[in-house]
Amino acid sequence: MTAETLPRRLFAVGDVHGCIDELEALLEAISPAAGDEIVFVGDYIDRGPSPSGVIERLLRLRDTTEAACVFLRGNHEDMFLAWLGEEGRHGDAFLLNGGRGTIESYGVPARCSGEVAKTHLPESHLAFLRGLRYRHVRERFLFVHAGVSPRRSLEEQREEDLLWIREEFIRNRHPFPYTVIFGHTPHREVVWHAPWKIGIDTGCVYGNKLTCLELRSATLYEVPRGQPRVTRRSVAEELTALQGDQDQPKP
Repeated sequence: MTAETLPRRLFAVGDVHGCIDELEALLEAISPAAGDEIVFVGDYIDRGPSPSGVIERLLRLRDTTEAACVFLRGNHEDMFLAWLGEEGRHGDAFLLNGGRGTIESYGVPARCSGEVAKTHLPESHLAFLRGLRYRHVRERFLFVHAGVSPRRSLEEQREEDLLWIREEFIRNRHPFPYTVIFGHTPHREVVWHAPWKIGIDTGCVYGNKLTCLELRSATLYEVPRGQPRVTRRSVAEELTALQGDQDQPKP
């Protein structure tokens, strides 16, 4: 899909965190196809039952679907890469933030070093992690993992903020000409602060649900944890607010 081509359907998927069954149910329900674009906002690993299985499933999706797939970097992938000796931040915090489950899903002993663990990862998984993007723009939407700093221009955004920011972003309006679609900070329900931001991390790994928002049809897909059945409902009223606020700068 070229930059000039508008997707037929535009999906955004929240934090998966190793919840493979819920991801499988979601992908079956939305059935991405040619002309679609599906954006994952990061945090594929840690805490859930099958981090390596989630990455393998995303690779299979990328390689078999005709839809365009965009995979963003979450703070957990960033920590994992740093712990493995790759480019990233806060590798010393990786094991304390659910990382033991991730390396065990690769059959690696929990007490081994990052250098040793790296030799057990498939090269395709390492390439996937290295290739994750920090942000993605499609029309009036800016997709990031955690958010953006309202105090810096888009050109001056720090990778640290894109991966880790919370309250400063969530509690404030921003001056940018985009609705920011983000994950990272879990909530019981989708955060609708239109037209400024929409939060789609609904805490699947904590027993809540996995969320996917389709922006063309204003459809919300939700998969409860441990009950891989998909519900869908219209959120047209919520998304209508994206068009009507005169305080929001326009692209």
